[in-house]
Amino acid sequence: MRAVKRSPKIRRDPAPSKWAYRAERLWLRPGFRRLVRLGAPLGIAVAAGIWYFGDATRQQEIADWMVEARASIETRPEFMVKVMAVDGASDLLDGHIREVMPVDLPVSSFDLDLEAMRQQVESLDAVERVDLRVRTGGVLQVTVDERVPAVIWRGPDGLELLDAKGHRVAPIETRAQRADLPIIAGEGADMAVPEALALLEAAAPIGDRVHGLVRISELRWDLVMDRGQRIMLPQSGAGPALDRVIALNEAQDLLERDVLRVDIRNGDRPTVRLTQGALDDMRALKGIEIKGNTDE
Repeated sequence: MRAVKRSPKIRRDPAPSKWAYRAERLWLRPGFRRLVRLGAPLGIAVAAGIWYFGDATRQQEIADWMVEARASIETRPEFMVKVMAVDGASDLLDGHIREVMPVDLPVSSFDLDLEAMRQQVESLDAVERVDLRVRTGGVLQVTVDERVPAVIWRGPDGLELLDAKGHRVAPIETRAQRADLPIIAGEGADMAVPEALALLEAAAPIGDRVHGLVRISELRWDLVMDRGQRIMLPQSGAGPALDRVIALNEAQDLLERDVLRVDIRNGDRPTVRLTQGALDDMRALKGIEIKGNTDE
């Protein structure tokens, strides 16, 4: 029988191939191993998420669930505001604040825009500053610094209360409503309230006879007194000029005489205008015959 001839057995080279060698070297790098161990699962998760949330119906279901979850949290009793407390305001201002406050109670504290509400309250003339905050127990606390009226201004729109800075506080119907406050008048008088208050304070020694101040040409003041008397003050240095008139009155009873005007606009040449009766008496004493009516 003929023997089968076998091909010689090829011995395998134990050295790794070029690609196996490169793969082995790459796997030895820590960054590559982290990328494979973490990046691959993360990539799979992201792809699955995109596939899952890519469906429009599923997206709407998730949005509805989030809205319901948020509403269930915001409407919990501990987050509901049921009462509004106003401190630092008069009864009248308290009512105005409650009218302009853009909120209907009860309401969730998450739905309150405190900054917009603060601006709304500060738009009221009588409010100087306001602080809003939500207190425990469902209370919306409104703390107000109310403007304090200092003078009455007789302006083009009638009588108005102004604070010490000249800011409008509120209108009034009659002078008798705030008879305790001094009155100022004239165009531009509301822009010079601090100066007016300083003059009224300087006029305290004759304050029981002072009716108020009139702004002349938006430049200077006339101090108006009873019996129709006026002290015409200069544009600058009105305070010292008024002090001189008061000192003269204390020394010589100037304002107790038949004086109609005391003009001290020119400090070097102050003048006094007498009433018509005083002029007639003076002329009679001098023997001057008065014929008809004479204007002075």
